Amino acid sequence: MKSLQGLGSATLIGSMPQRDRERAIGLVLQAAPEIPAWPQLPAYPAEQMMAQYIEGLPGLVTEQGRQFVRTDTPEFDQEVLLFYERYLALDERPVQIEASRFRMGEETSATFRCFLETIKGVNLPLRALKGQIAGPFTLLTGLKDQDGRALIYDERFLDVIPKLLGLKAKWQIELMQTFGVPVIIFLDEPGLAGFGSSALITVSAELVLRLLSEAVDAVHTAGGIAGLHVCANTDWLLAFQSNFDIINFDSYGYFDKFALYRKECLQFMAQGGNIAWGVVPTSDLDAIRAETPESLVGRWTGQIRELAAGKMEIEEVIVHSLFTPSCGCGSLPEDYAARVLDLLEKFCRIIRRGE
Repeated sequence: MKSLQGLGSATLIGSMPQRDRERAIGLVLQAAPEIPAWPQLPAYPAEQMMAQYIEGLPGLVTEQGRQFVRTDTPEFDQEVLLFYERYLALDERPVQIEASRFRMGEETSATFRCFLETIKGVNLPLRALKGQIAGPFTLLTGLKDQDGRALIYDERFLDVIPKLLGLKAKWQIELMQTFGVPVIIFLDEPGLAGFGSSALITVSAELVLRLLSEAVDAVHTAGGIAGLHVCANTDWLLAFQSNFDIINFDSYGYFDKFALYRKECLQFMAQGGNIAWGVVPTSDLDAIRAETPESLVGRWTGQIRELAAGKMEIEEVIVHSLFTPSCGCGSLPEDYAARVLDLLEKFCRIIRRGE
């Protein structure tokens, strides 16, 4: 496990609703100056989560605005072979991924590159930088082949997609490490909320662990810190078993379900891991309007007293805590997204003063 104490710092889940890149980045830097995250702007089609990390995937096609994989062409096997040749070449002749097919393209990385340029020109109390990739389970269950079958049922992609995502993570790490602070990469895994459902009943926990572990290992090998974000509820035991350094969840809406794993959570923090608590609501406009920094502090501290009673003092929990919105803000009106970030910044200010 990579060591980074959360110390009650704020950071962000990826998405924001703006089209104005500088505006979105400015809001992030104001809310999370110690651990800023580059924002994904899904208002741009190239920055939507399912599109942003799949460049270079064998068989990928776009037809009538829909992206899927064709495995039924004579060229597909050759594309897979070429993928592995170029993947292995990176290990044999280490070069920056920036010079390879595995970097993010000009459109998919436009906001990321704007973020890097902005960071160069501002004076921030940086403790780390955060990036993100789509998680392998989410891509494998969300992407389909020409017959509409999810790629998680194609053995070839169970190997290709974690490798591809690992390289997208490594590429971000290479660029962000130039700032001389630790780099955090979150695996965004909204698809894990569906694990165990009837639609995925044949997918085993062992397979999910294998997929997550390969992606985590890629982040660690590149020198990064690995985090997991799941929007809703999941089998959190999988997260605690996957060697993540940070586990992020919607504590505003799903604390009671997460608290079922109290023992594993407290052990995780005691061993140096961090919980990133999603304390500010993002799915309910009424709640965003109604909550205040003080009400959110009261809600969270009450939850922690329940979770850690007799086992860990709240000050110790804060040492191993980051704070985030409950999920991404990409689907919110811009003024609501700005309020979410303002609530987060003020929440952290109160928590760290011990009020």
